[in-house]
Amino acid sequence: MNSSFIRVVALTLCAMFSALGQSAPYQITVLATNISDYGGVGEWSFAALFEGEQDAVLFDTGFKEDTVLHNVLHLGVDLSGVEKVVLSHFHSDHTGGLLILRKHFRPANEAALSQVYVAAGFFDQRATATGVKVGPGAFASAQDFKAAAEALGIRFTVVTEPTEIAPKLWLTGPVPRVEEHYNGPAGLFINQDGASVPDIIMDDQSLGYLTDKGWLMTSGCGHSGLINTGKVLQSIKDEPIYSIVGGFHLWQADNETLDRTASWLEEQGLGLMMGGHCTGIAAAETIASQLKLPRSQISHAAIGSVITSELTIIRSSVE
Repeated sequence: MNSSFIRVVALTLCAMFSALGQSAPYQITVLATNISDYGGVGEWSFAALFEGEQDAVLFDTGFKEDTVLHNVLHLGVDLSGVEKVVLSHFHSDHTGGLLILRKHFRPANEAALSQVYVAAGFFDQRATATGVKVGPGAFASAQDFKAAAEALGIRFTVVTEPTEIAPKLWLTGPVPRVEEHYNGPAGLFINQDGASVPDIIMDDQSLGYLTDKGWLMTSGCGHSGLINTGKVLQSIKDEPIYSIVGGFHLWQADNETLDRTASWLEEQGLGLMMGGHCTGIAAAETIASQLKLPRSQISHAAIGSVITSELTIIRSSVE
C-alpha cells in the first residue's frame, strides 16, 4: 500500500480522535450549596461535579466533612471514577469534605479524588489578629491539612497560571486584581516579608468550561471579583462569558456594585446563570432582571440542580 496514502489516513484518524476528545461536553451537578432538595443536606458551602465521557472533575468539597458524601449517596452519584479535584480556595466551606471523600471512594479506585489542584498561596498560613491559626477544612494548620491529605495518597498540583486540566476545562490560577481588589470577608492575616498583612485570598481560582456558546465560569466564592475572573478566561480565548455558576459573594453587594457587574455581564453576552452559595438570591435576581434573562435561564442552585451538556437547566425538586 502506498506509504503516502497510509500517512494521510493516519493523520485523518488522529485529527478525528483529537476532535472527539476535544468535544467532551460536560454535565454539571450541584452537590453542595445553601439550599437542599428533599433528602439532601444544605449548608453554607459549594461543590459541583463536571462529568463528561472522557473526563470528570469535582469542583470544591463542601464545609462539614460528610455533606458532599451524604449528598452524592442521596443523589446516586458515584465519585469513584473521578480522579481530579479543584479546590477554589483554602476556606473550610470549600475544602471540608476532601479527606472523607477520598477515604470513601478509594477502595473502589485507588486513584479516586487523588489529584487535587490548588492555586499558589493555598498553603499560606492564616491567623486571626490574636494569632489563632486558621487552615483548610477542619485544620488549624495548612501544613497539617496537606500532610493528612498526602498520607491518603492525594497529590497536590499548585497552579500559578491559566492551565487546562481536562478537555475544555481551564483553571484561572491566581486572578490579577485589576477591576476589583477583593470581594470577601475580613479578619484573617498572613505573613508577608516578615509583616502581618490582611489576607485577600490571592489563592482564589475559578474553573472555566469552554462551551460552544462561550465560557461557563464556575467560582466557589469569586473572591477575586467576577469581572477580573472573566477577563482571565477571555485572555485564554476571547469568547463570551455565556454562563456563571456557583458562588460570587454578591449577597452583601451594594447597588452600584450589582449594576456594574450586571452591565459587564450583559456586555459579555451572559445567557445562563446558576448562582448559589454566597451569590445571594436577591443579587442574582437583580442581575437577571437587568439582563432580562427568562426564567428558564436562571437557577438559584439547590442540591441536585443540573446544567446538562446541552446547557439547559434541570431544576432540583425545591427550585
